[in-house]
This record gives sequence, structure tokens and C-alpha cells, in this order.
Amino acid sequence: MTDKQPQWRILIVDDEPNNLQLLRQILKGKYQLSMATNGAQAIEIAQKVKPDLILLDIMMPELDGYQTCQKLKSSPTTHEIPVIFITAKTDVVDEKKGFDVGAVDYITKPVSGPIVQARVETHLSLYDQQRAMQIQVNLRTKELAESQKAAIHMLGEAGHYNDTDTGLHIWRMAAYAGLLAQKAGWKVSKAKQLEYAAPMHDTGKIGIPDAILKKPGKLNSEEWQIMKTHAQIGYDILSKSRTPLFQMAAEVALCHHEKWDGTGYPAGLSETDIPESARIVAIADVFDALTMKRPYKEAWPIAKAFEELKLGRGKHFDPNLVECFFDHQLEFLRVKEQWDVREQNGEKAF
Repeated sequence: MTDKQPQWRILIVDDEPNNLQLLRQILKGKYQLSMATNGAQAIEIAQKVKPDLILLDIMMPELDGYQTCQKLKSSPTTHEIPVIFITAKTDVVDEKKGFDVGAVDYITKPVSGPIVQARVETHLSLYDQQRAMQIQVNLRTKELAESQKAAIHMLGEAGHYNDTDTGLHIWRMAAYAGLLAQKAGWKVSKAKQLEYAAPMHDTGKIGIPDAILKKPGKLNSEEWQIMKTHAQIGYDILSKSRTPLFQMAAEVALCHHEKWDGTGYPAGLSETDIPESARIVAIADVFDALTMKRPYKEAWPIAKAFEELKLGRGKHFDPNLVECFFDHQLEFLRVKEQWDVREQNGEKAF
């Protein structure tokens, strides 16, 4: 039976062969050891091996220990690896400099075997605990993200449960909204937030009677007034959450039927008084509604849908956003194609 292979990996860096040999003797058998005789070699090995701990000499030619540590800490591959400096320097200023560049500890020369072993064991244990905690945090973050997506999915579907919308309309529309936001100059993170908020734009329809939602003909004046309340209902539901995502979703729900010329509802807002999030969703929603097949209509040809958006420029829609849409129309068509394929394959949004 062979001995169990050591799991911890340690990189030892020193330009003096005798020092390397001494540290090897102290740590051999317990750990998988890698050796480097200069800073550049240490960085290369660390990138490949990804050790759990680095013992790093300070006084080396070319790249000294401080510079090597800085480079290790600036790399996403190696920045988390704990570094212990091995040095004959005992000045407080030198120690502070070491901690400033990212070291976790110092071992002074001449080294003592028991001290080296104790420090190594301590910092490997701490590193192990930190990684375990990070795994838990990552799992919890993923769980929360999945829960949030599930909530978005349910609220988005709820708004269309009783009407005649079909397929992946709200999710495809949301993808258009996120893309248009980015092209309009939004930061990627905020555009992604709008993409998650957009599917909830019609959440308020859950408060509209089935007889109105499913009416095959034109709504009369009284029915239309009731239908228009879905914007306020959606806002009232979504605004109860104080998170930025749901605050944006509430804003979109309330204002996505407002029109650039002030003829929309519920408040008759015009131009830039309408939140940009809602102006973006208005374009995305109409474009998708026109180009999708529904039980009561065929999908419009792309050219006809484009013409409708152009006719609405400065009336229904923000003219600058319409111009932005057409500046990047090929990208929107690629998004449409991707979502059409998903719908044809029977895929779900999440």
C-alpha cells in the first residue's frame, strides 16, 4: 500500500539554493513542494500549479519579494494565495511594507523548523476555512439568484396567465429591452437589471377581470378604463419591495403605456418625464408584439414592424431610442432569431 499523496501544495521561492534545500527538508513529506529561484519563475509556477501557500524570500535580484508579491496579488489567478515572507529583515518598516503588498505573515532568518511548520499549518488552516466559507457564500448567492429568477418568472407569467399572450413573449421582449438599454449607454449591470425587471411589466393584469382580458372584441369605454388600471395595480404590487430590481420593475409597470407625446396612460406623462426604463420597454414590447404570432393574428413581416416603429417615433416612442434601435437592428434580429429557435424547440425561459 502506498502512502497517501499530500494534498496541500506549497511554492518556495528563494534565490539561495541552501535556503531552498533547508525549507524543503523542513516541509517534505507533508506537502507537495514546488521550487523557484526568482520572482519571474515563481509567478509562472504559481499560475500553473496554483499552490495553497507561497513562502517568498524578499531579497532577490531583478524582481524582489515585494514586487513579486504585488504581481501575484494583481492576478485573478493567484491573488487569493496567502504569501509568507522569509527574510532577514526585522525592521518594523519592512514588515509594514510586506503587509501592505499583501503578505499574511513573516518568518525571519535563520529559520526554525518548528516555527516554519507551525506558521505553515496555521495559514493553510485559515486558507482552508476561508475557501470553505467562500464556497458557502457562492452557493447561497446562487440560491438567492435562482429564487429571484423564480419570483420574476412567476410574476411575469401571472400577468399573462389569463390573456392571449403565448410562448416566450415576455422573455424575448426583456432581452430586447436589455440590449436596447446597453446600446443607449446604460452600464451592463443596470441593463441586466432592466432585462430582469421587464418581464414583470404587466403584473397588474392579475387584477383585471377575465371577462375583460379575454373579450374577443373591442373594449367599451368602461372596460377600457378598467383595463388601464393594470399599470397602477402592477406598481402597487411590485413597489412593496425596496430592492433596486423591484423598484425598477414597479417603475416600468406604471409607465410603460405612457407615450412620448403625452397621450398615454395612466398619468399622461410626456418626453423625458417618462422614466427611460419604461421608454425602452415600450419599444421592446411593441416590436415583439408585432413580430410574434398570436391566436388572433399572424406575425407581421419585419419590414412592416420596422415601419410601425418609425411611424411612432416622436409620438408613441422616444425618437432617440428608436434611432438607437435602428442603428443596431441586426443585433435585435439576432436576438429574435435565438429566442424563436428556443420557442420552436419548446424550451423554457429558465
